[in-house]
Amino acid sequence: MDAERKDDDKLVNKQQDLKKKKNVRIELFKPEDFKQVYSIGAIGGHSPYDFRIGFYNDMPMTMSKSGDEQVIQRRLETEVILSPLAAVELVRWLNQHIQNYEATFGPISKPMMGVKKKSETVQDSTEIQGYM
Repeated sequence: MDAERKDDDKLVNKQQDLKKKKNVRIELFKPEDFKQVYSIGAIGGHSPYDFRIGFYNDMPMTMSKSGDEQVIQRRLETEVILSPLAAVELVRWLNQHIQNYEATFGPISKPMMGVKKKSETVQDSTEIQGYM
């Protein structure tokens, strides 16, 4: 029994020594074709394997000939696919940065979009659910 304990202690010591010796340096590289995208919203969803977030912009089109319908073209700019762990880390990162932002600039609120009648139901287009 004593021999097993000594072997276990040696293994733990070796693992600790390896941890002490490893230094990791991360270098951020931006390729020449790097592209920034401004987005007004996101859509997406998840599967058992990943989370997908598509970022879009809206562009109002001309009124229909009858004049009773306004068409808005929703242009999907880019999609990001994350592992479940990366999605959790993104949520933590965003929450921290939102807290920092609000501490500096005050609470973030949705702008009021005109006056809606009580009977009208408004669909929240910011929900992120189901694959696109």
